[in-house]
Amino acid sequence: MSDFIDRPRYSCALGGALGTIRALPKVVPIMHAAAGCGGNLSSAINFGAGYVGSGYCSGQALPSTNVIERDIVFGGENRLREQIENTLKIVDGDLYVVLTACMVDMIGDDSRSVTKEFSDHRVPVLFAETGGFKGNSYKGYDLVLETLFRDFVEKTDEKEEKTINLLGIVPIQDVFWQGNLRILKELFEKLGYKLNTFFGEGETIEDLKKSSRSKLNIVVSDIFGIDAAKVFEEVHGVPFVTTQFPIGEKSTNKFLREIGKVLEVPECLVENIIREEKKNYYNYIERIVDIYNDIDLQRYSVVVGDSNYTQALARFLADDLGWLPELVVITDELEEKDKELVLKRFEQYESGFKPNVIFDTNTSSIEKHLNDIWPNNKESIYYDSFSPAFVIGSSFEKDLAKRIDAPHLSVTYPISNRVVLDKGYAGYRGALSLVEDLFGILVEKR
Repeated sequence: MSDFIDRPRYSCALGGALGTIRALPKVVPIMHAAAGCGGNLSSAINFGAGYVGSGYCSGQALPSTNVIERDIVFGGENRLREQIENTLKIVDGDLYVVLTACMVDMIGDDSRSVTKEFSDHRVPVLFAETGGFKGNSYKGYDLVLETLFRDFVEKTDEKEEKTINLLGIVPIQDVFWQGNLRILKELFEKLGYKLNTFFGEGETIEDLKKSSRSKLNIVVSDIFGIDAAKVFEEVHGVPFVTTQFPIGEKSTNKFLREIGKVLEVPECLVENIIREEKKNYYNYIERIVDIYNDIDLQRYSVVVGDSNYTQALARFLADDLGWLPELVVITDELEEKDKELVLKRFEQYESGFKPNVIFDTNTSSIEKHLNDIWPNNKESIYYDSFSPAFVIGSSFEKDLAKRIDAPHLSVTYPISNRVVLDKGYAGYRGALSLVEDLFGILVEKR
């Protein structure tokens, strides 16, 4: 049995595609799959992402062919054709996207040709091959964006020098995607740029359609959104750069300086923004100095999650908060070349700290990794225990936290033990929210 089957932290490519479309305004998915696919994936999206709900047209209202044995034996193309026709009649959308599941891809249904029959419809009907075996949720995100960038985004030579696009924050998989996008958008506005996030507050499908006019694509990840950015560059000639997902003052300072240099923003403007943001940031941080010192709120910590969040969280804990993130477990399923890229994000901490970074998709192995770097007390009189500690990860880490007698906060997918609305952890302001959540747990029982 493969390791990643043990309490996986993502769904299949189809699930990622559904989550991505769920976050786009008034875009309707039409799923060519069995009923079980839609039912299970809608539950994974809703209950695993802080109870995000169904959105405009997903969840139990998700249009689906619900293919059965007969369709698998004799082909499901007629059933797909019927479902597209009925969805167009009943569901009002600005864009429709046909998505496929494993079984219909394996039997060879020509879903693309069936979808093309509706190319003259007044509203675009697109097709993305998203059989679950193609990868996990992150792959589904890329597959949907690749389809949109090829077949929906308009081709134009017009460019808007002060407009850029942001990729790499995966809706649903990043449970706080809307809050994070809002925070980053505000930072780019201070730099003098309009930021298309596609999935954020106030975004429209028209913004996506005209995104080819942008000057640049910025991918806040070394892994997620890279394939989509390459397609955008290939089709529309818009280049892309990659940078880290920032949490906290230190990381966000670096983020702004990197982006400022790429966009050729005057250095004095960037430094003024940083100076003002730091002033506001530390005005709030100084409120916790007394309680931090009086009852010694420094903690050892374990950080578990995807490559975006773990690098950002660990650096924030070590460089901003003065904590000791001894163990970081990255749960993405990555190739060796991608692991090398991710590991570079854990170098050169300002605090001089160097966490132990492990790549493992198996939830049950995390405690073993902790014991490897911090052995259990073997009845020794003098023993340096892993305490006081804090576990930051997903809902799955609740059990680990209980076993090592540590508080726990769910930050990475899946999150089923807290409701998430507009909260975000990115940037300066997001870090303040994170400090509130962490310290709120620590002082709760005083």
